[in-house]
Amino acid sequence: MITFKKVKDLQQHLDQYWQRNEDIGFVPTMGALHGGHLSLLKTSMKENKLSVCSIFVNPAQFNDPADFMKYPSTINDDIFKLETTGCDILFLPSVEEIYPDGFDLKQKYDLGYLETILEGEFRPGHFQGVCMAVERLLLIVQPDKLYLGQKDYQQCMIISRLIHLMGLETKVKIRICPILRENDGLAMSSRNMRLNKEQRAKAPALYETLIFLKQNIRNGSLRDLKRQATDDLQKKGFKTDYVEIVNAETLKPINEWDARVNIFGVVAASTDEVRLIDNMMIN
Repeated sequence: MITFKKVKDLQQHLDQYWQRNEDIGFVPTMGALHGGHLSLLKTSMKENKLSVCSIFVNPAQFNDPADFMKYPSTINDDIFKLETTGCDILFLPSVEEIYPDGFDLKQKYDLGYLETILEGEFRPGHFQGVCMAVERLLLIVQPDKLYLGQKDYQQCMIISRLIHLMGLETKVKIRICPILRENDGLAMSSRNMRLNKEQRAKAPALYETLIFLKQNIRNGSLRDLKRQATDDLQKKGFKTDYVEIVNAETLKPINEWDARVNIFGVVAASTDEVRLIDNMMIN
């Protein structure tokens, strides 16, 4: 594995692959790598001549500065995991390398209703910050395929919108890969590293909530089902931002459903100061 910290050095190396039109797969991460990240990398390695992974903790996407400061950093372990998995290139830029002119929002991305619902509602400005970093990374790496995890499904849709805004629909294919879970159902996440023993024992409750929605979905009104799921999660000691059932294609919440519409269950809740999210296709 070759590690690059400077844009010019990385692009000089990538130029030979661009010139030969060889497929480049790209896995953007914020580090604190786990099995989910490595599954994205493995998929990229199967489908591309070259696989690039980036580690960049993006300050622009944290609406809470304290959350940014607490984000786990395990760079030595991350490098070991990437090397042993077989990653070709690690891009490890500084904040100044990604944002040479600072990371104040210079333009507002037209993300439509997607940034006003669910995560957008509870993390204002978050997706604008995500787009700042991903746009820069896409312009630097110029990949053929972009590998993202389903756990951040709304973010996947935001990035798809960004690629449309950049005019790259025919150049960059998004691959959304399945959620990987621990044995007790907890979705793998970098934030899991912040859970203490008691919090970790409670954390599978988000997965259990989604299973409850899946097992009890019926045609007709969904309001009572969502209310019960929310109440049950709160009784387990969680502060719940949302337990919602949404259209799988648009992410718009729905209160009346029939079996012709594909739907996701989505949940976001906090145990003390650690906020977790999860989702599942229900039908």
